[in-house]
Amino acid sequence: MNEQYVQDLQLVDETQVAVVGGKGAHLGALSRIEGVRVPEGFCVTTEAFRRIIAQAPSVDDLLDRLSRVDPDDREAIRTLSAQIRRTVEGIPVPDDLAAAITRALARFGEQAAYAVRSSATAEDLPTASFAGQQDTYLNVVGPAAILRHISRCWASLFTERAVTYRRRNGIDHRTVHMAVVVQRMAFPHASGILFTADPVTGNRKVATVDAGFGLGEALVSGLVNPDVFTVRDGEVVARAIAAKQRAVTALPAGGTQEVAIDVQQQEQPALTDAQVVRLVRLGRRIEAHFGSPQDIEWCLVDDDFRIVQSRPITTLFPVPESGDRENHVYVSVGHGQMMTDPMKPLGLSMWRLTAMVPMQEAGGRLFVDVTRRLASPASRAGLLDALGKGDPLIRDALETVLDRGDFVPSLPDGGPGGPPAGAAPAPIETDPALVTELIECSRVSIAALERDIRTKSGPALFDFLLEAFEEHKRVLGDPLSMQAIMAGMEATWWLNDKLQEWLGEKNAADTLTLSAPDNITSEMGLALLDVADVIRPLPEVVAFLQGLKCVEDEAFLDGLAKLAGGAEARDAVEAYLDRYGMRCVGEIDITRPRWRERPGTLVPVILDNVRNFEPGAAERRFEQGRQKALQKEQDVLSRLRALPDGERKAEETKQMIDRVRTFIGYREYPKYGIISRYFVYKQALMAEAERLVRAGVIPEREDVFHLTFQELHEVVRSNSVDDRQTLQQLVQQRKEAFRAYHALTPPRVLTSDGEALTGAYRRDDVPAGALVGVPVSAGTVEGRARVVLDMADADLEAGDILVTAFTDPSWSPLFVGIAGLVTEVGGLMTHGAVIAREYGLPAVVGVERATRLILDGQRIRVHGTDGYIEILP
Repeated sequence: MNEQYVQDLQLVDETQVAVVGGKGAHLGALSRIEGVRVPEGFCVTTEAFRRIIAQAPSVDDLLDRLSRVDPDDREAIRTLSAQIRRTVEGIPVPDDLAAAITRALARFGEQAAYAVRSSATAEDLPTASFAGQQDTYLNVVGPAAILRHISRCWASLFTERAVTYRRRNGIDHRTVHMAVVVQRMAFPHASGILFTADPVTGNRKVATVDAGFGLGEALVSGLVNPDVFTVRDGEVVARAIAAKQRAVTALPAGGTQEVAIDVQQQEQPALTDAQVVRLVRLGRRIEAHFGSPQDIEWCLVDDDFRIVQSRPITTLFPVPESGDRENHVYVSVGHGQMMTDPMKPLGLSMWRLTAMVPMQEAGGRLFVDVTRRLASPASRAGLLDALGKGDPLIRDALETVLDRGDFVPSLPDGGPGGPPAGAAPAPIETDPALVTELIECSRVSIAALERDIRTKSGPALFDFLLEAFEEHKRVLGDPLSMQAIMAGMEATWWLNDKLQEWLGEKNAADTLTLSAPDNITSEMGLALLDVADVIRPLPEVVAFLQGLKCVEDEAFLDGLAKLAGGAEARDAVEAYLDRYGMRCVGEIDITRPRWRERPGTLVPVILDNVRNFEPGAAERRFEQGRQKALQKEQDVLSRLRALPDGERKAEETKQMIDRVRTFIGYREYPKYGIISRYFVYKQALMAEAERLVRAGVIPEREDVFHLTFQELHEVVRSNSVDDRQTLQQLVQQRKEAFRAYHALTPPRVLTSDGEALTGAYRRDDVPAGALVGVPVSAGTVEGRARVVLDMADADLEAGDILVTAFTDPSWSPLFVGIAGLVTEVGGLMTHGAVIAREYGLPAVVGVERATRLILDGQRIRVHGTDGYIEILP
């Protein structure tokens, strides 16, 4: 056998993807696992494919054209990919290559029936399965037919769906090559798919088996509904037997056909329970070999299972490492921090080092293990209450786990569960001077950090930063700061509860908190209106900003200075950046570009403000909000006094209104302090990255984003190029993993079994078809939905309703120009909710899949008081 072009399937393994493709490598590895039977055969290697492609120089030109096509231009992709396929299929197979394939066939039976299967080098990978992207041909008989179908497999590397899939996954067409697997056909009684983890819930302890009669093509093509078996702990725990009216079978002369199944057999299970359990046991062995849950194609021949494919299940969210075999329940940090996108390794490690509680990482996101606090009844109640106020869906998901009764261990009160989570700190006086003192303490601490870090570099910088992180946590955990935050939140809850009880009014605190003082985030949005006031009367500046091609253009501030009035405009933007330039979308990830680093990000918002507002809008809006809050206060107190025991009720309410207006604005300040510190840390670390680039240790500054803080510390300490190749391989692996994490949807709650729980609202008081969420800012508004996934793409008109996945404080400048807000993530006291109330915007948050269920441009009605959205005709 010419090993350059043909290799026996039983002689390859998963290390040879580059030679035999993903499918071939997996099948070879499968054939080596004890007890696993794989139909015998051979692989036509990628070297044969490269030789074929080299015979047609026109393919190179077509690939060049394909790489330049817009990924959304389906017609151009369809035309070019069809042209490439025709070219490849038309290339004659060289005589020596055809002879090598024919000799291999002779070993297994030249006139036997074979399956001819594509096996690309970017296929069945841990982060991208490419399932169904290339072609498979069943029951191919005779050398001439097999050679013809091998050519078709080569060409199928360029099907429209495969080309589109590669473009979306950032994979260069030229880096992917095609091998072909040729295997003896199995003629099964039944076939199907085994998932060694539940593909819907992600539960790694549950396996599901889909089964039908005949060849598996009937299931894959959707011709029949399969029998579905669910297996847990070696036992079938659920089964759904389908009426299987048709099957796909092999024809004697080659090819396949659809046949009707005898009526008496249609509702018979394709497998017995014993066979299902045996198959799952086989699947567990395969899963253990590959080290991850598998999607396995199988067939049953004479009561013996043959495995014809196994690939990783790439859609499952990874499970945090626990280091033990105990049950664990994890809560998403991103849902609380309004940033559910994946974070790069430096961002993950920095947040963990500066966080107040231990965190685990999985899928580029952070989670907190709450198992022990759930286990103790006392801490459980406080935890559920605190998390439920932040996000009711998290509470419901946790209650779903608890209701099962057997997953979370039960600990006595006072056990290792620790103090009750969410327990209120001691109360403080309603004194605005306390807030002033806290803000000043934070400012002094940050100024000291900025002063002291200037002299630090190299390993000494990292030692300094570790000490700075302790100061960071000390400021964040200051008991007085916690008391002030809780005072504002508790006053809000008291007002909402009591005024609904006494006056029948929902969410009254939303109006009472309008234009509260000392809210750094709402001030940030209003301050950008002031910047627009400076720019609006300067036509050259406005035209220049409108002409900017890219928001990433960092030089636009320099360009301003050359225009009439440009110096004044530049000074206004610079002053804004001095105060808020450390902020950005996804700001908890230190690797995200800050506004100071990429000031062009603000240009679309500034232009919206120039277009949509009159001069002096910031001051007017703040004063209007303050007057509304004052009028609401007078109205509430007047109505309370008319009630039985009204003077007492009015007096208590007045005290709470004063309390909420004193403290609720401070709720936003600690995050501002954190992000201010983060920018100081980042600037120092990027200076180190520059030194590493100059020393030849890394090629690009941003490579350090793909190292943890500890790894970067070690690289700086060694400052060596000896391991440059190893370092770059690690960085490249991390980049690929980060790209893959974007395709994963992080769950609100995740168990150590891998089960992802999203929770439900369980409400019956909303209209049919309405989208349900959390009511966080009262009022009802109707308008045009603008679905915005990136702040830089926002193009908003007055009266628009912003619909987005999540909003952290950096989105606040957009809030001044909209009429309402809808987000997929959030709760009563998250940043978007607080600012929506500050600006008086009706808002509903925590609306599952809002950005997919609401179309950009649709008219919607947001019920901010009752917590639902209606999509209007």
